[in-house]
Amino acid sequence: MSSEYERSGVDYGRLDLIKRLAVAAAAKTDDLAVNNDGFDVFGSTRGEPAFCFTVGTQTLALVVEGLGTKSLIAERVLSETGENYFDAVAKDAVAAIVNDLLCVGALPLVVNAYWSVGDATWYDSEAAEALINGWQLACRESGAVWGGGESPALPDIVAKGAIELAGSAVGAIPQGKRPMTGEAIAEGDRIILVESSGMHTNGASAMRRLAGDLPDGYNTSIDSAGTTFGRAILVPTVNYTPLVRRLVEDSDCEISYINHITGHGFLKLMRPVGEWRYVIEQLPPVPPLFEFFVRERSLDAAEAYTLFNMGAGLALYVRPRSVTGVLDAAAAVGLNAWDAGRVEPGTRSVAIEPHDVVFDADAMRLR
Repeated sequence: MSSEYERSGVDYGRLDLIKRLAVAAAAKTDDLAVNNDGFDVFGSTRGEPAFCFTVGTQTLALVVEGLGTKSLIAERVLSETGENYFDAVAKDAVAAIVNDLLCVGALPLVVNAYWSVGDATWYDSEAAEALINGWQLACRESGAVWGGGESPALPDIVAKGAIELAGSAVGAIPQGKRPMTGEAIAEGDRIILVESSGMHTNGASAMRRLAGDLPDGYNTSIDSAGTTFGRAILVPTVNYTPLVRRLVEDSDCEISYINHITGHGFLKLMRPVGEWRYVIEQLPPVPPLFEFFVRERSLDAAEAYTLFNMGAGLALYVRPRSVTGVLDAAAAVGLNAWDAGRVEPGTRSVAIEPHDVVFDADAMRLR
């Protein structure tokens, strides 16, 4: 795991451990579904990005997700420049939530918001208005109803002037399909990488730490076009719902697994169950934001690809005959995608051939 994470106060070793302990404890409640007529659970989805269960003949998925510390960057940019990006971070939060639903093959139905502040006066600001507008637009892009939510003031838990953004969502697995848990992955599957828009929601703490070390902070220019560090960070996360909707509703498209590349970076490629080797043969172009960060922090490829998405926000594992259809679907919704790698038998690991980097199973354990 990237030492840059730890220097930023994020210890994934401990975070992953508590996840494993919670998953094991949660599994002991599955017996409560046994005598509940019309209700059952897919225990195999526990530990996946969303949890699946059935009510009658419909399989549903449930997720709770948070934005992390990206809202602190929006606060700082607003105070320093007057530029209001809270519509963008609202889109980030909703995308983080629904993209997790997509990973099990569920399409969003309802999204709820959870916003907590250190001082209720935050909600009197123009930032709050932008937040509401951005959240609504993101729900519309997801094809999901905004059901409601919770917006407490939590002084001493949340810092004054700050806001925590999170939420939950329910999605539906299309009739006739089962949740995607990785069990369908087979030798020879191709790995399609779909472009990210930049940082998305992962790595904000590392970005904040770097901003503190730069003389001009978030106003630092990162490229020849004069793009500032802050603006590059606050580009909204890609919402992959339009793409995945096309794919799961296409009966000719055989998708084995969907992976949202967030925390752990490319280590997430080995999230599926089973002993497989995931080999990346080519990589998307690295966005200028990451090039700048890697240069400033003198990171090697191994650390960079466990810290950030490095230009790939979604991985699709598909049968070889479906590659062209997936690439065409991505292009149809305005996204670049690459037939980037393969699945082969072997000890669970990720190999990034262009950089001669290999991550073994011990680098990430979520179950």
